[in-house]
Amino acid sequence: MKKARDLQKCLGAHDIQITHLGFDGGCGVFTKGTLKSATVIWSYAGGWEHVSICPKNRTPDWNEMCLLKDVFWNEDETVIQYHPAKTNYVNNMKNCLHLWKPIEQFSGKLPIPPDIMVGVKAVGTMG
Repeated sequence: MKKARDLQKCLGAHDIQITHLGFDGGCGVFTKGTLKSATVIWSYAGGWEHVSICPKNRTPDWNEMCLLKDVFWNEDETVIQYHPAKTNYVNNMKNCLHLWKPIEQFSGKLPIPPDIMVGVKAVGTMG
């Protein structure tokens, strides 16, 4: 996750107004664009870096989740969105999605599948 100083600059540049800062994270709200009024919560405690976003009337789309990743993490960092077993579901906020990265486990690096399991980079984006 970006350092606090860099993160504050990035939040302002993406129209996120900070409403609370604590020793282990903070929260804010988007003030413009398609995510206007969406709440954002971030933390770096309990062994995890975590960011959640909750637009009021819909679930965030792929591009919005990519924006969130870019705001809070550096280009060379991998983060994940979990789909847990149904017995582990927790849903306190409608339309809320989360991004996660372990801090200590895996030395802060996530195991990721080889690129070829997703697609062929040389092909580029198709239709």
